[in-house]
Amino acid sequence: MASKVNVITIDGPVAAGKTVVGRELAQTLGFTYLDTGIMYRAVTWLALNKGIAIGDETLLGSLAHDNPIELVEDNSEQVSVAGNILGLELREANVDQNVSIISKAGPVRTELVAQQRKIAAKSKIVMIGRDIGTVVLPDADLKIYLTASPETRAKRRWQEMQDRGETTELMTVLTQTIKRDEIDSGRANSPLKPADGAWHINTDGLSIQQLVKQIVDRTKTL
Repeated sequence: MASKVNVITIDGPVAAGKTVVGRELAQTLGFTYLDTGIMYRAVTWLALNKGIAIGDETLLGSLAHDNPIELVEDNSEQVSVAGNILGLELREANVDQNVSIISKAGPVRTELVAQQRKIAAKSKIVMIGRDIGTVVLPDADLKIYLTASPETRAKRRWQEMQDRGETTELMTVLTQTIKRDEIDSGRANSPLKPADGAWHINTDGLSIQQLVKQIVDRTKTL
C-alpha cells in the first residue's frame, strides 16, 4: 500500500483532527507517527520544571539542544527527554497555558526542526504539526492541511478536557482556540499556513474513518 509514498505531512490549526487522523493513518499504513506538538510540550514541561523563564528564548533554545527528544516505541504517545518518560504530564494545564509562547521562540523551533528531520530520515512517517509541510519536510510525498470551524475545534478540545476530568466552560475554550490561531498564524518564525501543493480537507462532519480512507485512497494515486 502506498509504495511510492514514504513521507506524509499533516498541518493545521489546533483541534482540526490532526492527531487522531495522523495516528490512525500511520497505523493503517504501517508508518512511524510523530505529533511534533508533543516535542514543544516536552520542552515546555522541562522549562517549567527547571524554573526557566518562558520568555528567555536563548536559554530555551539551549535547553532544547542539550536535551534531545526521542520517541517511545515509534509513536508520540510518550517521549523521552532528560531521563524522563513523559505522557499525560504533557497535557497538564500549566503546559497548555505556556506551550504556545515557547513554540514561538526561534531558537527552540530551529533545534526541534533539526530533531524532527532526523526522526523522519529513519523510516516511513506520518508527521503532524503546524509547519511540517512548509518548513520541516517541504519535499514530502503528500502534504495535507486539515481545518475545521473554530466552534467545531473548540468543542473537540473541550470534550478532550472533560474526558481528562478538567472542568472549564466551552466559551472559554473557544476564546483560547481563537487566540491560539492568532498566535500560530501571526508568529514571525514558521507561521501556520498551508504548504504549497497541500491538499486541503475540512474535517467538519467527517468521521476519522472517512478522513483516513480519503487519504489512503489519495496515496494510491501518487
